Amino acid sequence: MIVIVAVLLVGVALVAYRAGGGEATASIIGKKSLRIGVKSDQPGLGLRMWDGTFTGFDVDVATYVAGRLGVGPDDLSFVGLTSKEREAALDDGTVDIVFATYSITPERKGKVTFGGPYYVAHQDILVRAGDRSIKNVSDLRGKRLCQAAGSNSWRRVTEERKVAATLVAASNYSECVTALKEGRMDAVSTDDLILAGFAAANGSGTTMVKAPFTNEKYGVGLKKGDVEGCQAVNRYLTEMYQNGAAKTLLTEWFGSVDFAVGASVPEFEGCN
Repeated sequence: MIVIVAVLLVGVALVAYRAGGGEATASIIGKKSLRIGVKSDQPGLGLRMWDGTFTGFDVDVATYVAGRLGVGPDDLSFVGLTSKEREAALDDGTVDIVFATYSITPERKGKVTFGGPYYVAHQDILVRAGDRSIKNVSDLRGKRLCQAAGSNSWRRVTEERKVAATLVAASNYSECVTALKEGRMDAVSTDDLILAGFAAANGSGTTMVKAPFTNEKYGVGLKKGDVEGCQAVNRYLTEMYQNGAAKTLLTEWFGSVDFAVGASVPEFEGCN
């Protein structure tokens, strides 16, 4: 009778396992290859090049961590994701891990497991070069502010700080910056690393206000429940800062932009 019950329980577990997509809380530990979600339209962070390859700080950090996990560059594939696609891509197995300016928030922690943060950015403002009417977040009152799909940055302005900006929808920050340059937007407000990448691009015609007003913790997105993978990621991120690799990458990608970048190990959130 005990044997029969045990067999039945195993059968139920297998059904649940298969119904969940064929893997039980698949961990990144032990994988021979990795599919990594990154941004495809953010210079300096995650940008798809003309030949289909990806470049940027997030891409390099992902490559470093993957290498320490035992997965070399030849066994990595990068997948471009928009902000609103990140949770679903992890959940359905489109990607194994996400390095995509993925700010850690309580709401998102209910959907994914976060390693890191691997960097703490600060929300700032991007304006057209020569525009001196916006000096801080309060000056966005009545201004046309970009509302990028899937991003929470606009909420920091209109909801948290109660600044009555006029929101103008866009599909991503690349579209926001194009609209800004063309005069269809007055400002773009999001993380300083994102804005720095756009500002540093040749002929951008934009400049950062350099009036930061939030902390944005960039997390490594893992499938919900992958605590072992999260702990490994945190070990390698710590190592990356302690051995100077993080500082080297930050200088390489953002050294030409006049704003302070952090080079000390961020305080991790914990993997539970």
